[in-house]
Amino acid sequence: MRVEIWSDIACPWCYVGKARFERALASFPHRDSVEVVHRSFELDPDRAKGDTTPVITMLTRKYGMSEAQAEAAEDGVGAQAGAEGLEYRTRGRDHGNTFDMHRLLHFAKAEGRQDELIGLLYRANFAEEESVFDSDDRLVALAAEAGLDADAARAVLADPTAYADDVRADEREAAELGANGVPFFVLDRTYGVSGAQPAEVFEQALTQAWGNRSPLTVLSADGADACGPDGCAVPGA
Repeated sequence: MRVEIWSDIACPWCYVGKARFERALASFPHRDSVEVVHRSFELDPDRAKGDTTPVITMLTRKYGMSEAQAEAAEDGVGAQAGAEGLEYRTRGRDHGNTFDMHRLLHFAKAEGRQDELIGLLYRANFAEEESVFDSDDRLVALAAEAGLDADAARAVLADPTAYADDVRADEREAAELGANGVPFFVLDRTYGVSGAQPAEVFEQALTQAWGNRSPLTVLSADGADACGPDGCAVPGA
């Protein structure tokens, strides 16, 4: 069975949702027969490369929050991340364009190291002090940590056309499937799970998708936490 996950490195609920899905997968009896593929979805595709802003500032502008409200929202996400055993820096993070990260993830997929790289990118963006938006050197170092050739990764980043079509194809397919926010999980093109659902929802979807082949049915509880072009769900809002 194949599970495709549309996500963005800038999406905190994708970070949390990945952990919840992996917890469900770990207890799934057929987990060794499940292939996980990460697909591209940009939350801020019009933002220019190098145009970064503090996350708290981005939240105040996007949602019309006060700084105190934005900080409280980040604290809420951080608490949910912490409940999944994830580190989450609620202050001092940047927000920026993620297109190059998606291109690098497609390169990693071709090399069989995609899951390793996306985990490192999430960790770097949400848990570490050094920004992933500052320079290509940071991304190259993460690629090397994921087991990729550093020179090859640098060459991908230096060529803006490398894997660009793959990113755009993923984004078109997300639109065709009706995904207007992330994370969005598609299980064997049979079931879709929208948002950072509880692990129990993923367990249900894995079980149903394993034994059933039918047109895509989206399992989406009201109020599921997700990120879309207009922003990310804010705890308590």
